[in-house]
Amino acid sequence: MANIYEVIETNKMIEQENLDVRTITMGINLLDCCDSDLDKLNKNIYDKITGLAKDLVSTGNAIQKEYGIPIVNKRISVTPIALVGGCACKTPDDYVTIAKTLDKVATEVGVNFIGGYSALVSKGMTKSDINLIKSIPKALACTERVCSSVNVGSTKTGLDMDAVKLLGEIVLETAELTKDRDSLGCAKLVVFCNAPDDNPFMAGAFHGVTEADAIINVGVSGPGVVKKALEEVRGADFGTLCETIKKTAFKVTRVGQLVALEASKRLNVPFGIIDLSLAPTPAVGDSVADILCEIGLEYAGAPGTTAALALLNDQVKKGGVMASSYVGGLSGAFIPVSEDQGMINAVNEGALTLEKLEAMTCVCSVGLDMIAIPGDTKATTISGIIADEMAIGMVNQKTTAVRIIPVIGKNVGDTVEFGGLLGYAPVMPINKYSCDAFINRGGRIPAPIHSFKN
Repeated sequence: MANIYEVIETNKMIEQENLDVRTITMGINLLDCCDSDLDKLNKNIYDKITGLAKDLVSTGNAIQKEYGIPIVNKRISVTPIALVGGCACKTPDDYVTIAKTLDKVATEVGVNFIGGYSALVSKGMTKSDINLIKSIPKALACTERVCSSVNVGSTKTGLDMDAVKLLGEIVLETAELTKDRDSLGCAKLVVFCNAPDDNPFMAGAFHGVTEADAIINVGVSGPGVVKKALEEVRGADFGTLCETIKKTAFKVTRVGQLVALEASKRLNVPFGIIDLSLAPTPAVGDSVADILCEIGLEYAGAPGTTAALALLNDQVKKGGVMASSYVGGLSGAFIPVSEDQGMINAVNEGALTLEKLEAMTCVCSVGLDMIAIPGDTKATTISGIIADEMAIGMVNQKTTAVRIIPVIGKNVGDTVEFGGLLGYAPVMPINKYSCDAFINRGGRIPAPIHSFKN
């Protein structure tokens, strides 16, 4: 039972420190929708999602009202569409029809995003995978709520460099097709290594084939809560610092656990996992970068940043796993540039560069996230950035990701407005030297030696 002190403390975290449940995400298996007839396939997808998710938004709203806990987003993730559409989709345009169906159903049930327009190609690409990947630019340009992801590598299989090369071209094409919206389509496309099957956060959410027919996954977020707690122990030693983060992460995760179990019961869908990631927003006071500054850095990016982020990530996980038996997804600290006011400030001050962000991704929850780069960047350069980040994930046995936005018509020093939770971003400089010969080799980079654990 919660005592009155805990109730008051939780209310304070919600009202003053930006604590929220970032998302309730319903994962839905679409493998039983497969059909060789494209029209029938689309109908099956529409019928199954509407049947299972029709009450998702109203249930989330009711829980929010009853418990006073903000639930910012209600979302859906589905089985990677490259697996679902293989029998019926013979061209990229066939896959685009599925994207439109997903967008239609997301709009009708009221969720803000639907994820799973995805392919898993860590060891090679099938004809179906290639068609889906080639359809991504058009699919993201003609939809509002569809999110796409491609897993191009894993610690167990290595990196599919043919896919990495293709994704550089796809990112650039997506930017071009959505240039009238500052290349916003790229904000809905993420490239993964070691993608988890149960991630509730967009744009990378999909419903893994190891999951149940339907599942409820919840993502919590509380950077402001952690920062406020650290203000109370300013100047204390690392032991005190770690204990404070851990205890705070425990409290934040318990709020998510409450919401997840309640949503599971009301929707009659099994509870999956709590993702206890510290996910920032553009709002002042809701920044991971500000936590790093509270730990003792002048700006995110200063010497010591990677160590501070490693400490933060580890203690968040340690606190969270004590609060819930089912912690999963990404779970750690996100460092998106456009979605974090402190990160934006650090870039504008020259404290944070792309190279420093890459170093930080060795220890953070995901990777290079929501980074705007010049619109005239070559596809091979984008592929090289993706390859570097995927290698970090492969060798370190962790999830890494790239969500990078070459903003057509914009150059270093310009600012790009994405709006809402996506925020705004300064266009960052990138290394000007070529990696063409490296990217054009083709084939696979083998798995590291420590992957052999059978």
